[in-house]
Amino acid sequence: MDETLTSAPDTVVFGATGFIGRWTMLHLLDAGRAVAAVIREPDKAQTGAMGRPMPSRADELRVWLRDHGVAADRLTVVSGDFTNSAHLGLSPADRQRLTGVRDVFNTAGIYRFGLQRAEATAVNVDGALNVLHWAATLPGLRRLIHVSGYRVGLDPQPRYPLPEDELAELYRVKGAYEGSKTEADAAMRVVAAQLGVPLTVVNPSSVIGHSITGEVGQYIGLADMVRDLWMGRLPALPGTARTFVPVVAVDYFAKLMTAIPEFDPAPGGLHWVLDANTPDLPDTVRLLADHLGVGAPKTLVPLAIVRRLPTALTGADSETLSFLTEDRYDTASAEKVAEGAGLSLPPVETTLRRWADRLVSDGFGTTPAVLPGGFYEVGGSRTFVAGDRTSPDFVLLHGLPLDSDSWRGVLGELDDASALVADLPGLGRSAPLSAAPLDWLTDLLAPVGTRPVIVAHSAATAPALRYAAAHPDRVTAVFLISPYFLQPEPNWLLRTPTVATPLLKRMSADRLAGTLLGAPGGDSSDQVRQALESAATQLQRPGVARRTARWLRAANRRAERAALQSLLAGTEPFPVPVHIVAGELDPLVGDPGPATVATIVGAGHYPQLTHPSEVVAMMRSIRSIR
Repeated sequence: MDETLTSAPDTVVFGATGFIGRWTMLHLLDAGRAVAAVIREPDKAQTGAMGRPMPSRADELRVWLRDHGVAADRLTVVSGDFTNSAHLGLSPADRQRLTGVRDVFNTAGIYRFGLQRAEATAVNVDGALNVLHWAATLPGLRRLIHVSGYRVGLDPQPRYPLPEDELAELYRVKGAYEGSKTEADAAMRVVAAQLGVPLTVVNPSSVIGHSITGEVGQYIGLADMVRDLWMGRLPALPGTARTFVPVVAVDYFAKLMTAIPEFDPAPGGLHWVLDANTPDLPDTVRLLADHLGVGAPKTLVPLAIVRRLPTALTGADSETLSFLTEDRYDTASAEKVAEGAGLSLPPVETTLRRWADRLVSDGFGTTPAVLPGGFYEVGGSRTFVAGDRTSPDFVLLHGLPLDSDSWRGVLGELDDASALVADLPGLGRSAPLSAAPLDWLTDLLAPVGTRPVIVAHSAATAPALRYAAAHPDRVTAVFLISPYFLQPEPNWLLRTPTVATPLLKRMSADRLAGTLLGAPGGDSSDQVRQALESAATQLQRPGVARRTARWLRAANRRAERAALQSLLAGTEPFPVPVHIVAGELDPLVGDPGPATVATIVGAGHYPQLTHPSEVVAMMRSIRSIR
């Protein structure tokens, strides 16, 4: 056991490193509780992508708590495994240390569709019962709070155990996940009554991101539907106009759970925790589509038809269909606890939008954001924007065929300097618009009250130069990275949309690494790999590859290249300082005029990806020249 506090724990959390568990831990510690987290192999080093070492589970939890403003000095990390029926795998010393625990929170479970029955039962049923039996041995137990599910627990007279033929039918109809949650709910209620354990069951609906930050921790269920919507893979919705898939913000749910021992004095309660104001599913999808700037499906397909069609055709997992009902739920008991604790539900539509922002920012769990962003109306485009929108030191504009994730390495080196980053209109995660890029950039920077340095890569150097020329009083300097109009023209294939579009759409991260950087993806850093993963994903979205190819063609027209060269090196002096950096392997061939020019040894066209430290050093030097 790793013990960092002086007093023994009065609370224990199972599943402490999970999505719900870690938020429960945070609010318990923030309330001054001494908490033990039971973690399987807590000190074992983990392995990340491509075999890279990662922090242990225990260290990862401590870092997460610290990053969220909560000290871990009242946290005890205990090694255990709740699927182990022999004392939960706790050592004799740890069992002794935990004898003073009053409140037990079981947030552990396996949430995944496509499970085998034995796999789901071992965790969701047997594991939960193991926790119950252990809690029954605690002399001062006040409450065992068990997280169940909102589609189970509706039977006022639960039966356990069920005959095998009934169990087999339950799992056949509901699938392994929901079948195991249904069996576990009945088992916990029946066995707790037999043992005299003061049990409270909480039945949350779809738990989504934090109500303020949108922070997410799980990416299945309703998040899968949002992913399909985002990627243009949701041509129709299963269900009816009244299908109801309620949600609840993870921070509200965790706070309510931690309030139960104090504000729900009578054990035995069953609390359905959800926001009854959640729009019906078609309205939820339309709300999110409008926010993200994508099209919403207009067709509803009855579930009876969806169930008869092959999954390969519908894309709908049969296990998820049982959640698509018109049922409503009695939330009165949970609302009473919330009222006693002074809790109120956050606005559900705002919470949904913030959750969707964070889902997209984090690549639906594949590329966690360095600087989480969201969607704003800019120049008529639903634009993905991150960072400081009013007082940035730097404005970062990406080139092609990338998105603003290409600044990951640079952002990681900026330290205390602030930045505003955005995906160009129609590219990356931003929706298209009919206005010129200069008009879009003018609207993007309208709220900015500082005079930032505009840092633009490749194709973005055009609107950056034009903005600085039109608004010199709003810019300190312009820093152009690989200004394409001063470099050799790209291959004709990339300037031909009918050829370039399918090539770009089929680009994987590995192929992008080889094409853009001349190195296989496996040779790239995590930051480069994640940047290229994001770019490759966005190129697969409807229209993005085509718009990227058209931008390449328009940018490389001779008249456009000549106009930019004239603007920079013409007879009229440019009104703000211009600084240029190019890679040694992709040198300038045009006249940079009065601009200062630097070269990064060993770099090509994308030095912000391959040499972020050198780029940031130059940015800081430019910023210091006022």
